[in-house]
Amino acid sequence: MDVATADEDDPFEEQRENAEDPMRRLFVEYGGENRRAFAVGLLSSVVARVLDLMPPVLLALAVDSIFYDERPFSIPLVPEAWLPATRTGQLYLSAGLIAFAFFGGAAFHWTRNWGWNSFAQHIQHAIRTDTYDKMQRLNMDFFADKQTGEMMSILSNDVNRLERFLNDGMNSAFRLGVMVVGIAAILLYWNWQLAIVTLGVVPLIAYFTYRFIKTIQPKYAEVRSSVGQVNSRLENNLGGVQVIKTSNTEDFESERVEDVSQGYFDANWDAIGTRIKFFPALRVMAGIGFVLTFVLGGAWVLTYQATGSAPLFFSGELTPGQFVGFILFTQRFIWPMAQFGQIINMYQRAYASSARLFGLMDEPSRIAEDPDADELVVSDGRVVYDDVTFGYDEDEPIVEDVSFEVDGGETLALVGPTGAGKSTVLKLLLRMYDVDEGRIAIDDQDLRDVTIPSLRERVGYVSQDTFLFYGTVAENITYGTFDATREEIVEAAKMAEAHDFISNLPEGYDTEVGERGVKLSGGQRQRISIARAILKDPEILVLDEATSDVDTETEMLIQRSLDELTEDRTTFAIAHRLSTIKDADTIVVLEGGRIVERGSHEDLLDEDGLYAHLWGVQAGEIDELPDEFVERAARRQARIEATDD
Repeated sequence: MDVATADEDDPFEEQRENAEDPMRRLFVEYGGENRRAFAVGLLSSVVARVLDLMPPVLLALAVDSIFYDERPFSIPLVPEAWLPATRTGQLYLSAGLIAFAFFGGAAFHWTRNWGWNSFAQHIQHAIRTDTYDKMQRLNMDFFADKQTGEMMSILSNDVNRLERFLNDGMNSAFRLGVMVVGIAAILLYWNWQLAIVTLGVVPLIAYFTYRFIKTIQPKYAEVRSSVGQVNSRLENNLGGVQVIKTSNTEDFESERVEDVSQGYFDANWDAIGTRIKFFPALRVMAGIGFVLTFVLGGAWVLTYQATGSAPLFFSGELTPGQFVGFILFTQRFIWPMAQFGQIINMYQRAYASSARLFGLMDEPSRIAEDPDADELVVSDGRVVYDDVTFGYDEDEPIVEDVSFEVDGGETLALVGPTGAGKSTVLKLLLRMYDVDEGRIAIDDQDLRDVTIPSLRERVGYVSQDTFLFYGTVAENITYGTFDATREEIVEAAKMAEAHDFISNLPEGYDTEVGERGVKLSGGQRQRISIARAILKDPEILVLDEATSDVDTETEMLIQRSLDELTEDRTTFAIAHRLSTIKDADTIVVLEGGRIVERGSHEDLLDEDGLYAHLWGVQAGEIDELPDEFVERAARRQARIEATDD
């Protein structure tokens, strides 16, 4: 399997290309909230690095003044009257100041680390929670198009990579900046001629760094895309491990994982190849600067001491202390310059990660809530679908011109063949998607004019795809109704015919259900989901194949409880087992996204249409299907296959 390139597989390519600089945006939107930590980190970095520069300066002064008597003893910013007159006193003072620089530097290094870590951790926390909050509020179209592993990569890997740059990268950048400026100033002050030699490699390093940035940036974008593909494949396979085992496709899936892993390997190795060429080249350039300083400076000192004049094109004196200072500072200056590439490397990774994070934040949603939307107030529970048309792709509607009314307290059942649009019709009621045409209203309130939280608070939904969170049985039943008492939990479980099997679990209601409820059977998970809806006690109830995974006997018991639950509330039900909805007030038959029949169970049987044929098939009353029914099924299957293609 070929692995797509970053441009082909970047889930937020359009937003990333049209967005402002993501790193600038990061500091504008999140830096201000953490400016105190940033200020502490920045100020401490400056002070700590200034203190780090003191020992070589003091050592150079001591060599020239105390040991070689090349010049009078003096310390910048210290009045001459405060200086000791004897060499022993000058030695002790120099040693004391050097010790102060080390101890003071250690203290400011601690505050520097506190500041940068606090700055980075707070931004990491804020951007992760903001990104997740935005993602979970996107409509279902987004989750249908994006892979879970890719989203996990953004929320985990990209956020962590950004934190590493904000902490280590920025810390190193300011350290490098202070040291380069400070050392350059000292060297130029001491001897501008030799300083030019020492600093001569800086333009060369800057050029190579620029070339590195231009080369590595697209490579890192491809690496991030490849990471998302690997995570998506692993997440899909782990979630579907039972299907893999029962289908005997372990070898096939191993090959698919190997393919995406190879894609990541190739992209990452390409970036690594560029990086490992760049850093040694920087070290060579830094080494050249050090060797030139050592050779030319040493020759200058020796020549001046022997002849009293400077060699080559130099002029003036270079003292032994200054030469020692140059050597010490060159080591502190040149080698950090070689680390500049590491900082650029971290920045480019952080840039790619922040672009993906803000790309997710800027993902447009088809569901736009009116800022002036009102709270939904359910008085009667009357629901109206008025010429509703919707398609996941706007050019290919899934449901067309669907219209019906359900009075408060009534039950409406949706039936029809697979792919008829039944679940889609009900998901529109919860505004999982917004209608393309028409309107849906509850008690004359258009759903687009009410707040989404108030809508979903008043509509209970039991899906055929039951999902349980990792946690206890009780925690899953109370999900969404977190303040429920144990007595209310037990009562809801009893109504869902779940109490008996829960009581037989090792820890009863406190039993851990495992990832996605893997420790429970499908029917047990479904009953817990029903108990969750019962506990919520919504004004409107949506049952999407709510009993598809339970046995017939349990289904009858649950149905009895649901009859009590739905007696005085508006209810929508989808069921392939038509026996469970034959008592509904109205049955709507969908085919190809359109309503083809509607009425009571008896009325639809009398019509002898699609519903009657479906009922006859389930009841085993039809030995040979009518040609019309077979042709209709064939057309439906062809339409489904065309959509899949």
